[in-house]
Amino acid sequence: MPHTTNFSHIYVEKGAGEYPDTQQICRRFSQAQVVAVDDYKHMFNRPNQRFQAQKRSMKLILAVKKEQFLYPGSGRAPDFGHDAFYYSAQMFNCVYNCDYCYLQGKYASANLVIFVNHEDYIAAADERLAAAGGLYLGVSYDTDLLAFENVLPLCRRWIEFARPRSNLLIEIRTKSANFDAIADLDPIPNAVLAWTLSPAVVSGQYESRTPPLAARLAAAREAVAAGWPVRVCFDPVLRIENWRERYAELIDSTFAALSPSGLFDCYIGSFRMNADYLKRIRCQRQGSDLLHFPYTRQGKTVGYADDQEAEMLAFVGQCLSTYLPADKIIVHRVPPGNNL
Repeated sequence: MPHTTNFSHIYVEKGAGEYPDTQQICRRFSQAQVVAVDDYKHMFNRPNQRFQAQKRSMKLILAVKKEQFLYPGSGRAPDFGHDAFYYSAQMFNCVYNCDYCYLQGKYASANLVIFVNHEDYIAAADERLAAAGGLYLGVSYDTDLLAFENVLPLCRRWIEFARPRSNLLIEIRTKSANFDAIADLDPIPNAVLAWTLSPAVVSGQYESRTPPLAARLAAAREAVAAGWPVRVCFDPVLRIENWRERYAELIDSTFAALSPSGLFDCYIGSFRMNADYLKRIRCQRQGSDLLHFPYTRQGKTVGYADDQEAEMLAFVGQCLSTYLPADKIIVHRVPPGNNL
């Protein structure tokens, strides 16, 4: 977690106070003012909130999730060939503040919500696993769990849950450099640690609060050396100035740090977002050239025009092919007319 992250207030939903995670977090931030609320939604979903203003001083909301612990994956996210693809959302929002993040259009509030009833998520995953016979589960999609691991060890819990269940594959996606928080665990083949990597100009200009590329690569290198399945994600590929040179440099830097033979696979995806989310975000961040690019709309999804996307993904794929065989390069394109 970024060392600057602190919380002046912790809002505790009625019924959440009895959970051990609530008590642990309140001890961790003992200087925070604890405020009781009847329902987290009354605070999190209230109208006329200013997302970016709240990002400068995020508050923590602790709540109990009462339904839908797992969500089916959408067409905007890759399923990596798995029929049963779900994701869990035990946290809403993220300690980072990337320009292109869809969360700022999805949620009215920038405050962090943590659902403290982890056992219910585990039970739901077990039930879905039994019903499907096999499951691919993203546990860090609407947040960055590894960045928050020193506060609440959710990655550790999901890994230990997956350890005896060979028909479950979990992915922990992150921009953090916080591998040390789980480095003491024995690696397992069905927990993929996936680092999102960006050119230095992107991380510096558009990925506020995130660790720089060198720190992410160092963490990924440690994970590979320890025996973990490691995925590297170039997602989203962005059409920035001199994008070809920047992404060629990024890929060369990646494989100067990481042995290609040590990687589980590599994923490439371009910018795509729900059109309504982008409309809301543009109102809040009018100074971001990235957000105000003339994207193309197909159905309810906006992204680069088909020819632009094809050009970008083909170029990055070609650069990767210097280092990786074709079966380790996964390219994801949102289907035309996607209405998700």
